[in-house]
This record gives sequence, structure tokens and C-alpha cells, in this order.
Amino acid sequence: MSEEKQEQAPPPSKGNGGFLGTVERVGNALPDPAVLFIALLFIVWVLSWLLSYLTFSFIDPRSEEPIIIVNQLTGTAITSFMSGFVTNFVTFGPIGTVLVAMLGIGVAEHSGFITTGIRALLNVTAVRLLTPMVILVGIVSHSAVDAGYVLVIPIGGVIFYAAGRHPLAGIAAAFAGVSGGFSANFVPAALDPLLQGLTQGGAQLLDPTIEVNTLNNYFFTTASSLLIISLGWWITDRIVEPRLANTPIDGDEEDLPEMHELQDNERKGLRWALIAMLLGLVVLILTLIPEGSPWRDADGKLVTFQAPIMQSIVALIFFLFLIPGIVFGYVAGTLKGIKDVIEGMTHAMHQMAYYLVIMFFIAQFVYSFGASNLGTLLALAGAEALKGLQDYPSILIVGIVLLTGFVNLFVGSASAKWGLLAPIFVPMLMSLGISPDLTQAAYRVGDSSTNIITPLMPYFPLVVVYCQRYVKGTGIGTLAAMMLPYSLWFLTTWTIFLLIYYAIGLPLGFAASYTYP
Repeated sequence: MSEEKQEQAPPPSKGNGGFLGTVERVGNALPDPAVLFIALLFIVWVLSWLLSYLTFSFIDPRSEEPIIIVNQLTGTAITSFMSGFVTNFVTFGPIGTVLVAMLGIGVAEHSGFITTGIRALLNVTAVRLLTPMVILVGIVSHSAVDAGYVLVIPIGGVIFYAAGRHPLAGIAAAFAGVSGGFSANFVPAALDPLLQGLTQGGAQLLDPTIEVNTLNNYFFTTASSLLIISLGWWITDRIVEPRLANTPIDGDEEDLPEMHELQDNERKGLRWALIAMLLGLVVLILTLIPEGSPWRDADGKLVTFQAPIMQSIVALIFFLFLIPGIVFGYVAGTLKGIKDVIEGMTHAMHQMAYYLVIMFFIAQFVYSFGASNLGTLLALAGAEALKGLQDYPSILIVGIVLLTGFVNLFVGSASAKWGLLAPIFVPMLMSLGISPDLTQAAYRVGDSSTNIITPLMPYFPLVVVYCQRYVKGTGIGTLAAMMLPYSLWFLTTWTIFLLIYYAIGLPLGFAASYTYP
């Protein structure tokens, strides 16, 4: 940050008032995230011990057996926890995704490729259109599974900072697109076949012959993307960014993106780096086209979790930024040798140290929470409570959205939640004349809307780390207060949008039927 910028920086904020200010203060008063998850781990142990003595009538649809809470304080449970102590951490999904991707991104950032590309982009993009562009890119990133969390969200901060806007607003907008609009996408993603398979399994409990199309929500998610972009644009520019006006940027100067005009060597480096990136994409596309492509699964499909292309997304991100980053560095003269490349990777890992500490305790908490069956009990109890609304389909749909949003605060996995709820709600609503497609759409709305306000979501602490690059004092409360307007507006408006679909009979997707015969 320049000396001029430091002199003009506003004084530290004494705290914002109102409801969001209260959320921020209360959230930041919580213990450090690592300590918070240690406390939650002990709470899970104690609850599992107490509830293990109770008998529940809820039937787990996966095993068709009554739900049983597993006491995590027995000798067997404790030894299982201890023996998996290392494995729980090193096999925790988000860790590998983030670290591997950041190695490649770290080189691209260290060489100047990313910041130079963003400054060039700002030359052709109006500042007032930056917000919808960031949200749009976040939405499209869903096609690459979790790539948006490690790529789009930090770049959102860089773009806004380079444009003279508050970087935390850019991070918030990107987070809203990547996570809050997780089920708003006009490009098919791996989530589509995952949810479709669970929906079809639930529907076949009532009709063994029924088939659900993989893109059964495609039209709805496409229309939803326009809704989320427009709504997110308004929230960012009218609510979130004005609230951040008095929050000073006090990040380390060496970690903030540079703000100068493009030099000739940078233009040349950027041109060759983009050529290298384009050639890589062309080669990838050409190898995807053949029906017998090794990137496809056994059935010749690309957009499935079994397809090698979907399992290679993180590796592709690594090379997609590593190679152009190196090309840019050598052409522009910002990298002198392989030592500089390794230095870029090392610096990226230094920034991830705090994240790794938090992830260690989150991994242990997630293991114990899953092993105890507390999350399963929570979902089944909520589903049972909604059964009393069977005579009111519209209210039941709203209930599914709200229940999913609530359970999502504790159980982050979309497939885990739908695996529990689909066998209950899909056949229930089919018997009321509501298609599996609409039930799945209701689930997707609730699942997306509360992603961005729960610290239990594995990527939430990572976004806090991104914010701390610019504002060192950023905590859980800061991020939660920033994202709460998105969550509330998305949940309310998106639910109304879905009810309109239901009321006027617009097609949700391919081969969708609103009335089950």
C-alpha cells in the first residue's frame, strides 16, 4: 500500500451499529475458530453420551433401522478417534483441494501473472460492472467443483482493491456467487447427477419404474443465476460495501496487489502467458471430445463424480496457473530461475498456515459429529416435524427450504443431507402430486442460501484468511455480518421465486413433470 493511501485511510472503525453490527461484535467475541471447534468437539462428545441412553423412533432411510446415537465417550469410540487422529486430518477433503490448487496459484501470483491480468481486465471492464462480473464468475465456477473457493473468492478481493473499491466487498460478492448461489448455474455441474441419483432413489420407493433426468432442475438453476447475480449486485453495492466504508485496510504492504500502469514487459509476458493457457485449454478440449476419451467415465459421460475429468479438477487448476505463471515470469523478467518458482509456492503455503491449524480441529469435529449420528438425528427430527404439513403443499415446500437451510448450518455436505431427506420428502410429495424435480429444487434453494453464514462450512475459515490479508482484525463475526444480508435475501427471494415456478407451471428442467400420475 502506498504512503499516500496510508495517509488517506480512514480511522479504525469503532464498530457498526444496528443488527449487523451486533452480529459482528458477538461473532468476533467468540473464541478463535480453532478454539471454537475444540469446544464443539467436546459438546458433541457430551451430547452423544447423554442421548445414547435415549431411544428414538426415527427411521434412518439408508439402513431402514431406528436411529441410534453412538456414544463417543466409550472406550471403543475413543480408541477409534485416536487411531484415526492423523487420517481424519490428512484425508479431510478441503485440505488437499486448497493446498494443491494454491501451489499453482501461488506461482502465478508471485510472478505477477494474476495481478497483471486483473489490471488488464480492469481496462476493459467498467467499475460499476465489476460486482455482477465477480458474482457471475463465482456461479460458473461451480462446474469445477470447489475451484471457486480457492480461485474466485481471493481474486474478487484483488479485483475490487485494484479498482479502488473495498477488497472485502469483492470477497463478499465472490463468496455469495460461489457458495450462496451454489445451486444457481447455467452450466451443468457435478452436483447435478449427484442430487439426481439420490432424488431418483427416493422416487423409486413409491414407483420403482420412475426415472429422473440428470438436468431436471436445469431451467430453474439457469433462471436462478440471473436472480442471484441481480440480487447479489444490489446487496453488495447498496448494503455491504457502504457498511465497509469506515473499515480501514491495514494488511501487509508486500501482500497487497500492486497498483501501477501496465509496463511493456508485463504486456508481453501477459500475452505469452495467455497463449500458453489457451493452448492448454485447447489440448484439454480436444482430448475430451472423443467418445472413448480417457477423461470420461465407464459410460462415456463427462459430468459425473466418477469421470476422471471431474476428479482431476484440482490438478488441472494447478497446471492451468503454474504453467502460464512461469511463462509470464520468464518473459516479463519477474522470475529468474526455478528457485523463484519454489519461492512462490513456499510463500503461498506460509499464507495457509493458520488455515491448516483450523482445518485440523474441524476435521476432528466433523469425524466425531458424523460418527455420533447427531446430524442424522437432527435431519430426521426436522423431517418428521414437517410431515404435519402434508395437506399444505406450498407451505411444505417452504418448510423443506427452511429445514434444509437450518440443517445446513450443522451438516455441510449437500449429498449427506439429501441422502437423508430425499427418501422422506420425495415420495411424500409425490403422493401429493408434486414432482421429485420440485422437491429437489426446494432442497437446493435451502442448501445454497445458508452456506455463507455457517462457520462449520469447511471453507468458511479459508474466506476469513482471505479477508485478513486486507483487514487483519477480520474474524468470524466480521464475515458472518458481511454475508448475512446475502443469506437472508437469497433465502427469502429465492423461495418466492420457486413458489412462482410452482404456481404458474414453468418447467424446472428437462423431462420434468409437475404432477405425478
